[in-house]
Amino acid sequence: MNEHTGSSNCKSMLGNLSDFIDGDLETELCSEIETHLSSCENCRIVVDTLKKTVELYRQTSEPVDIPIEVRQRLFQKLNLDPMPGEK
Repeated sequence: MNEHTGSSNCKSMLGNLSDFIDGDLETELCSEIETHLSSCENCRIVVDTLKKTVELYRQTSEPVDIPIEVRQRLFQKLNLDPMPGEK
């Protein structure tokens, strides 16, 4: 079994996983995650699986236009400001 399993490094890395996959993390944090992945097989499997899932989704999904009324109700329920150009 991997010595990193369940460590705080793993939990920290998993908390930043979405931003890491999307390329939205600072360079220093990306380097820390890549270093962790080089020594933690379990986290490497999680990252590889998520990357493949995201890639498959992007390849097979089609954009869906949500009617403006539905979008406005959703934003209102979530207490969000409307997107620019929508009122």
